[in-house]
Amino acid sequence: MKKLSSEILRQHKGVSFVGVTATFFCYDGSGEFFLAKRSQNARDEKSRWEVGAGGLKWGVDPLENVRREIKEEYGAKAKKIEFLGYRNMLRKLEDGTPTHWIGLDFAVLVDRKQMKNNEPDMFDEVGWFTLENLPTPVHSQMPGYLKKYKNQLAKILG
Repeated sequence: MKKLSSEILRQHKGVSFVGVTATFFCYDGSGEFFLAKRSQNARDEKSRWEVGAGGLKWGVDPLENVRREIKEEYGAKAKKIEFLGYRNMLRKLEDGTPTHWIGLDFAVLVDRKQMKNNEPDMFDEVGWFTLENLPTPVHSQMPGYLKKYKNQLAKILG
């Protein structure tokens, strides 16, 4: 059977079949975490702040996926990775198209000095925040994410 191109897969992920994403909450060990503001070039949720994420690639272990995505998006190496849990995400795109994703959620300790916007075409801004000082607007999945992992994230952030 012939493999579909990455462009076709990208168009259909979460729409024609359940998409799987590895989501990473990057923190510095000093009480702050890193968010990126999606650009107009993003597939959806344009101009919204989010934790990092990347679709799980065929044949790739989720931990390796997280390491690769952090390096690609932020130019940093993961120092410690902790699995938080998973989420079943049903939502609609701006045009009303329903989507279905499974999020494998990780907390990742990083070196604050290494973190940067390594994909300026995909992110307009990046920054460090606390749970009490979130930028707006946030990605539609952030409120549920923060609610589900509230206790774990508070412990991780100190």
